[in-house]
Amino acid sequence: MHPADVNGRQYHIGCRKGDLAEYLLVPGDPDRIPKIAKFWDSAREVSCHREFRSVTGAYKGIPISALSSGIGPACMSIVVNEASTIGVHTFIRVGSSGAIQENIECGDLVISSAAVRLDYTSNCYILPEYPAVANHEVLLALIEAAEALGLSNYHVGITATTSDFYAGQNRPTKIQTINVMPALQKAGVLNFEMETATLFTLANIYGLRAGAVCAVYANRCTGKFKPGAGEEDAIKVANEAVKILHEWDERKKAKGKKWLYLSLVT
Repeated sequence: MHPADVNGRQYHIGCRKGDLAEYLLVPGDPDRIPKIAKFWDSAREVSCHREFRSVTGAYKGIPISALSSGIGPACMSIVVNEASTIGVHTFIRVGSSGAIQENIECGDLVISSAAVRLDYTSNCYILPEYPAVANHEVLLALIEAAEALGLSNYHVGITATTSDFYAGQNRPTKIQTINVMPALQKAGVLNFEMETATLFTLANIYGLRAGAVCAVYANRCTGKFKPGAGEEDAIKVANEAVKILHEWDERKKAKGKKWLYLSLVT
């Protein structure tokens, strides 16, 4: 049982059952929370404890929440464990990342279909051979949202999640470290970040749904670095994906279906 106060508020995120909607957007940066909520019909702050800042409201009439995770896989583990305990079933990471393929520009988006588990936190839950994959419904909703918004600068593929920003992503440090980036590039991995593999792994083993969309702030091949580039596009895609998922979920419910399939929504 997760630690909670006498009112049922989860120890880290400071939320209890009923505070969060079933659909949850998860940025890393707490300052991204108001940037997400400004596109909603309404929003109210639920909690702000450490790096975990949360708001709940509605987007185009759909109940929605956002909760920041802070930086790194261990913090994402806290969010998934505690938020799912109080009723969240769908998680969408809204993050930033560094591209490791030359054709990806700063300001582009990466929608993750799966993630390389260099996070190590997920190893506490399951064998390292277990795949970290996005839920197919959330993945399709993110792609559909990008198209509905008229975006063409998005890429879909595999992300590498690391436990460290510096040595873990082959940035210069005071000691020589193992360079994993060339092997990942040859394997077609698109980007580095620090949370997605943990989110995908835990969501799958807990029977939840998860996806991720990240703005590209840097390209490690070209040396370009533009903090904030693409952030608003990533936010818009994530918000719109929740609306799409809700519509699909209602259609599944009306048809008595457990899984989404193409002819159900076309």
